[in-house]
Amino acid sequence: MSDFSKMTGLSKETLRYYAEVKLLEPAYIHPVNNYRYYDDGSYFLAVLLVKLRRFGFTIQEMISVMEDESFAHLEDLLLQKRNNIEVQIEDLRLQIEEIDEFIASGREEKE
Repeated sequence: MSDFSKMTGLSKETLRYYAEVKLLEPAYIHPVNNYRYYDDGSYFLAVLLVKLRRFGFTIQEMISVMEDESFAHLEDLLLQKRNNIEVQIEDLRLQIEEIDEFIASGREEKE
């Protein structure tokens, strides 16, 4: 595992994939051994991508964040993602209630 991979927590395969889809390209690729070199800016972007992936962003959403080099809309996207998560949590709570009610109705029928 490369130093950059260890520092960011991104596997070599993920780094290659991110380069393929133009999410995170190495600052330099050695022409002989194809070793990929990353700079400080790459590290910042890699850490951001790790966070976005953790927050449930899709590859397409991550690409849209990276295309906006000023990151002017990042906060809006994060708030939107946060809202989506809150909706999912509420939906999961309702599912739990429905399961509990279903279990309770089955117990009542047995009695």
